[in-house]
Amino acid sequence: MSFVRSYKRAFDGKRLDPYPVEVLKRVDHPTTKIREEEIQRVDERETGFNRMIRGDFGPVLQRQIGRFKQPLSRAQKEMLVSLADKVDGITASQKAPNTDDPVAMARHIKATAYFLRADIAGICELPPYAVYSHRMPDGDPVELNHRYAIALLIDQDYKTSEASYGNDWISAAMSFLSYSTAGFVACILAEYIRRLGYPARAHHARNYQVLVPPILLWAGLGEMCRIGDIVLNPFLGARFKASVVTTDLPLAVDKPIDFGLQDFCSKCGKCARHCPSKAIPFGKNATVWHNGYQKWANDVDSCTKQRIGNKLGAGCGVCLHVCPWNKPFTPFHRFVMWTMRSIPVARRLAIWGDDLMGYGKPKLDHKWWFDLEEVDGVLRVPSRAGERFVNAPPKE
Repeated sequence: MSFVRSYKRAFDGKRLDPYPVEVLKRVDHPTTKIREEEIQRVDERETGFNRMIRGDFGPVLQRQIGRFKQPLSRAQKEMLVSLADKVDGITASQKAPNTDDPVAMARHIKATAYFLRADIAGICELPPYAVYSHRMPDGDPVELNHRYAIALLIDQDYKTSEASYGNDWISAAMSFLSYSTAGFVACILAEYIRRLGYPARAHHARNYQVLVPPILLWAGLGEMCRIGDIVLNPFLGARFKASVVTTDLPLAVDKPIDFGLQDFCSKCGKCARHCPSKAIPFGKNATVWHNGYQKWANDVDSCTKQRIGNKLGAGCGVCLHVCPWNKPFTPFHRFVMWTMRSIPVARRLAIWGDDLMGYGKPKLDHKWWFDLEEVDGVLRVPSRAGERFVNAPPKE
């Protein structure tokens, strides 16, 4: 029996993915309306954080963005920076045997990603418009002609999330937990593919050449949500960060998914009610067309200022924290998620029940981290550590 046939047989009838992605409805196009002919490639220098680095939001926030005032997130950032130049390398001169079957290789690459501790993986053809037009900081043009994109999601940790307000002193560390792990997995996976004889490049938070959301949409890892230019996953919610590996390794691709999120977000609005910066719009039809996408009309500038300029903590993720899709993967919550995906009339009930059961309010007895802030090289307990954004904001 050939390697490929035996490999396929080994997975017959067995779940490969840690989450039951096989139950999701697959569709030919993402649920977000897209006019591909209108989409222009994005200059990396024009994204929110990079505009802040450039000084577009003033000198105070320009200094803040590189500060990393909480020591754990600073330690994670240092590890991620060390991976910045590990994204590319030399491709082996000969292709490894039995690597030309796209179906077998797609399953093998996903299994490898899970072995490396990715939480969910998906594959798509790389949309040309998902490649940045120019790089930070010098504006060098980006040339990336790989055919496929492997998207990797890393959970920010539910247990920490449920003990947090979402914008306190652990917020940035939760982000960098996922950023650094996603970068680690992507760099190893890309190097492995190159050793198999195929070109591959890792893309992570310190060295992207691609815009992540469109890749996540086409790879079947979520739908666009009210929060903004964020893809929400049916099992992790928006509680993740992503990295990408682009390659020419032959791979079978996944289809986009539809789990009813456009309808759900039109009815919910919990993220908008709780957003400290008021950057998320209310209303059922608060959408606009932007660069070929119909999306919720978010105030990107206000969101960016809050995430960097937050004086009550390090970073901000209140919207991710209060979202009804931010839940543990228990039998009870699996059932509720099934109703949210499958029964439109049950969605309002799920939203009401989320508030009734007190989700979004922190379980402070589960808190494990220290509230610490670095000021002029000295760690101290923040003077405003006890002040929080109250989880009973005014109604729209």
